[in-house]
Amino acid sequence: MKKITTDAAFREVISGNHLTIAVFKTTWCKDCHFIDPFMPELERQYEGRVTFVELDRDDLPDLCSELNILGIPSFIAFRANQELVRFVSKLRKSREEIEQFADRAIQVSDAIS
Repeated sequence: MKKITTDAAFREVISGNHLTIAVFKTTWCKDCHFIDPFMPELERQYEGRVTFVELDRDDLPDLCSELNILGIPSFIAFRANQELVRFVSKLRKSREEIEQFADRAIQVSDAIS
């Protein structure tokens, strides 16, 4: 997963006319580490339909405040600078829940095409 380290890089990656899911994490978050083992396979599963990028909430506090990122890990789908749907809670996310979210993001993105 490509790591985004600046506000400008984030804004550039979400500006395209393709579906991008931003994954907000931190290094100290146990629930963030829980998803690490299956995320590469999940990325391959959605290859060509979704681009996943990772952001560290602690490195980009102003951006995360602007986006109202409270619980981590958090997932937000963007296309053409527009937020489409989000999966944000303080609870641990399962692979199945993340897949359901990605499928929903694809549906929303396709609906506005």
